[in-house]
Amino acid sequence: MTTTTATLFISGTCPHCPAVMQSLTLLVKAGKLARLDIYNIELNADAAATRGVRSVPWVQPGPFELTGLRSQNELLQWIEHIDDPAMMAAYFAEQITSGDMDKVQTTIEKNPHLFGLLLQLMSADDTSLSVRIGIGTLMEDFTNGKLLNNNIDTPGVDTMHTQARVRTDACHYLGLSRNPAVEKYIRPLLNDIDTEVREVAAEALQKIGAA
Repeated sequence: MTTTTATLFISGTCPHCPAVMQSLTLLVKAGKLARLDIYNIELNADAAATRGVRSVPWVQPGPFELTGLRSQNELLQWIEHIDDPAMMAAYFAEQITSGDMDKVQTTIEKNPHLFGLLLQLMSADDTSLSVRIGIGTLMEDFTNGKLLNNNIDTPGVDTMHTQARVRTDACHYLGLSRNPAVEKYIRPLLNDIDTEVREVAAEALQKIGAA
């Protein structure tokens, strides 16, 4: 039996709220949700502010904060895969694409074990350019921090990736760590077949003081 609950914020003037509310109610009836808490944002402004709700419909099943019109099948996918790392990675990609990178950063700061998902997204073949750029921005915020240093082996392995763009990003992130231990991953890239990779490798070595 599921124990998953969801919180929904709606507005009396929202055109999409009734459809989302109906879909979630049907999922409760079907036993896919254990409970649904519904708030009218106009009557619960403080509760909305506490959760960072800026637009409706806004629904939170588990760790996912979803906005806008969502079909019942889409909502079910989020609900049924709450504990699936791949779904969390997809959630990060969606938030980055929508420009809500603060939400991603906050989520990772609260759950440091999720940091590795950003690195996995970076090297995934289907990751869009906009998401890769967003990941780069987030990595800048994690510069020289424990999160990056505790995960250096992942971009380290990616320095041997078949795609030059992955080797470039991995090398750049290793440089951001300012960790001398990453030299073993970066130095071989000085002889990479790709010009950009070689240039980024040289810059990364300077950042870690090993030029």
